[in-house]
Amino acid sequence: MDLLPAETSSEIVKKHRFRSLKMVDLNYDEVLSDVPYGADHGKLDNGLRYYVRLNSKPKMRAALALAVNVGSVLEDEEERGVAHIVEHLAFSATKKYTNHDIVKFLESIGAEFGACQNAVTSADETVYELFVPIDKPGLLSQAISVLAEFSSEIRVSAEDLDKERGAVMEEYRANRNANGRMQEAHWLLMMEGSKYAERLPIGLEKVIRTVSPEIVKRFYTKWYHLQNMAIIAVGDFSDTKSVVELIKTHFGSKVSATDYLETPRFLVPSHEEPRISCFVESEAAGSVVMISCKSPVDELRTVKDYRNLLVEAMFYHAMNQRFFKISRKKDPPYFSCSVAADVVVQPIKAYIMTSSCKEKGILNALESMLTEIARVRLHGFSERETSVARALMMSEIESAYLERDQVQSTSLREEYLHHFLRNEPVVGIEYEAQLQKTILPHISASEVSKYSENFRTTRSCVIKAIEPRAVATVDDLKAAVLKINSFEEDGNISPWDEDHIPEEIVTLKPNPGYVLLEQVLFTGYAYGGLSELPESEYISCSMGSTVAGEIGVFGYRPSVLLDMLAGKRAEIGTKLGAYMRTFYGDCSPSDLETALQLVYQLFATVVVPGEEDIKIVMQMSEESINAQERDPYTVFANRVRELNYGNSYFFRPTRISDLRKVDPFKACEYYNKCFKDPSTFTVVIVGNIDPAIARPLILQYLGGIPRPSEPILQYNRDDLKGLPFTFPTTIIREVVRSPMVEAQCSVQLCFPVELKNEKMMEDIHFIGFLSKLLEAKIIQVLRFKHGQIYSAGVSVFLGGNKPSRVGNARGDISVNFSCDPGVALALVDLALDEILRLQEEGPSDADISTVLEIEQRAHENGLQENYWWLDRILLGYQSRIYSGDVGTSFAVQDDSRSDVRKTLTPVTAQLALQRIIPFPCKRQYTVVILMPQASRLRMLKSIVADPKVQAGFAGLIILGFCVWRYSRNSSKS
Repeated sequence: MDLLPAETSSEIVKKHRFRSLKMVDLNYDEVLSDVPYGADHGKLDNGLRYYVRLNSKPKMRAALALAVNVGSVLEDEEERGVAHIVEHLAFSATKKYTNHDIVKFLESIGAEFGACQNAVTSADETVYELFVPIDKPGLLSQAISVLAEFSSEIRVSAEDLDKERGAVMEEYRANRNANGRMQEAHWLLMMEGSKYAERLPIGLEKVIRTVSPEIVKRFYTKWYHLQNMAIIAVGDFSDTKSVVELIKTHFGSKVSATDYLETPRFLVPSHEEPRISCFVESEAAGSVVMISCKSPVDELRTVKDYRNLLVEAMFYHAMNQRFFKISRKKDPPYFSCSVAADVVVQPIKAYIMTSSCKEKGILNALESMLTEIARVRLHGFSERETSVARALMMSEIESAYLERDQVQSTSLREEYLHHFLRNEPVVGIEYEAQLQKTILPHISASEVSKYSENFRTTRSCVIKAIEPRAVATVDDLKAAVLKINSFEEDGNISPWDEDHIPEEIVTLKPNPGYVLLEQVLFTGYAYGGLSELPESEYISCSMGSTVAGEIGVFGYRPSVLLDMLAGKRAEIGTKLGAYMRTFYGDCSPSDLETALQLVYQLFATVVVPGEEDIKIVMQMSEESINAQERDPYTVFANRVRELNYGNSYFFRPTRISDLRKVDPFKACEYYNKCFKDPSTFTVVIVGNIDPAIARPLILQYLGGIPRPSEPILQYNRDDLKGLPFTFPTTIIREVVRSPMVEAQCSVQLCFPVELKNEKMMEDIHFIGFLSKLLEAKIIQVLRFKHGQIYSAGVSVFLGGNKPSRVGNARGDISVNFSCDPGVALALVDLALDEILRLQEEGPSDADISTVLEIEQRAHENGLQENYWWLDRILLGYQSRIYSGDVGTSFAVQDDSRSDVRKTLTPVTAQLALQRIIPFPCKRQYTVVILMPQASRLRMLKSIVADPKVQAGFAGLIILGFCVWRYSRNSSKS
């Protein structure tokens, strides 16, 4: 049975023409075209620019954007946060749409709130993005009209503003976690001395809570001028001219409220002395060192500029290869380290190195990072390192070229956004592939090495150490910088010591196997996992992937394999789950053989732990556990899991005491067994592969995996041991209090779900529809009506039972959102009221229409994605209705989906809500709320404020004074 339409031979040939792609005659002074490749591009009389491009992936969809060259850096002091508030108000109310009608319209055509309707405000710009279906008349026109409303018709009334303050405040609060605080601290240090330092896009809490409509309106009319904007439309259009006409229809008559004002540019001052800071963050996931060196943004105008960009990219590849190898050596200075660059604000590019290390390891990490950059400056990269980097980049551009017909409209939209906002050329993937294929072979090791100059500590350098507990000081970090600089000046840094790298992954080719079943569908799975283990072995065996992965599960250490795979896009991962063992892969069509070789090596390799391997893994695991115990959200999630699924060893979080019981040899022994017997695995391969090429490779590497003399870990799915699963039978409301630097609050409301075996397929589809319905309605109530949350999510877990063909399926459906701690309980009650209302009254016809449309659009998008098909085929095999023919499974699943869609009405949705979750919903549920732990000082203040306690304290003070006076008098006598 053909599961996917076969490609024609001409299509296959077309996709493999990269190696015959013609070189170009290089003229490094040639100016790259300012005309964006592939787009119908122009400017309206009112100043608005437009870009329209045809792209058929995904079919009958359009990726739209309104780019506004206005960000938070333009705000005055009393406006700090207003640029972001304007972005929120856009979806709330405009001249044409009111009361979140824009959101309702977009959801009604299948564009989910959040996923397909998005906006972002940065220091320099604001971008509104839509991803909409265009298969019905008028949809594209109306979507463009929405963006036209944003350009000049956003309504700013006191009522609109007050409705949106809560959502903006919740976004502000969510940003005040450990990561947010660390990023802000680094930003302030980098931007010190410029206006950017004082204009974070999220703004000030005081402004968010109190800013007047007049101030917001003033900012909007002053800066939202059409000359500061561009609209981008990329999609499966019949032609570009008709889309341009729609843009002219909706935007052409728009007039900006005020005269055009030239947007000012703000400089970021340079500095020779490095700025060094130690930041203590008690909730940090671990210790981190960040080094950023600032430089003016490079101009990209000529072919020479493009060549410089390639040299820079090669530097990052080569440097990151070194950092990875160092992180896997004996007693490494850090767990991970990487180097990259980013345009952080319009005038400034930052060259960034970041490492994560063990506690008290900040100085070692900093010295190692600086030493390695200095080593490159002194000795350069070797020819091998450069060739590996070159091969990696050649592989990347080859994949991009071969898959150019599969590029999504959203990716192309980004290119045109950058053309407008950053003046970056759009030259097209074909020309880029030609340029890279021509230039890359001629880039030398010495050229690549010179990019290490960008990381000198004298080049506007900012060094920030982040620790959960204060250990290093600024003076310590300064001394480390001076020490390594001195070593470099004196030439006391030795050259890089390279490893020996084998040429072949599989040195002895296996004998091919043969096909028992023609239908070989790149994920492999076998039944039987961690649930089969006794508690005494669980902790050790559950660490199998971690321990084995550090040693190397493909016959070579990860640092060696990294070089061996240079120039190839082939990745294989493994997972040990409760009921299944899985390997999964991702590769380019031309690297299928390499991917299959890795699978062969996975089964042929026996992993044996060494002393250093164990030490590194245990150290990393201990740091990870310590970080989780510091993180309030991990503590919260652990309690939710423990409460809902039972306090068993499988669901309990791993503690340091558990880690010390791990037997690494037992872990590796179990891992080796998990991937030893190929006869227990089913393999599914999906993608752009030629069966004539793929079949012999599959036979050789998968069919050639040696089968053990006796079966290993062979399980019947119906006989697997089920995990303990004991959802509470009553109502449980629990508050988890955790120490926090700044107050955060997260809510998870859960209901038990049990799907009866006889209606399983139908109810699985019903629960998918109902989760979307609940999410939409709760957002409507808690955000759009009461303005108290930023977003909400509804998720479904059905893993409460083993994957048997018989019996019911159990799990839960959960609602989660974050909010102000003071209103959490009230919002829980509002959410419960809305769910109960849906159970008792049912949703509206409009609600059902919206949910059906969203599901249909997601389904249509999925049909065009390899990952969707891979999951679909896997689920076909793993379905309880599978009985030897995956085609039958597909047919039953499709019929069930179709039946549910046809019968989904307000009444059937209401009955399903009553059937699938407890009815009434208020009789059985759990709600866990993460709250900040009150400080002892605050608790003392609250106690002292109680009049009864005050009276008691007064009595104690008087009594104490009397005792003291009596003792004084007694001592005198």
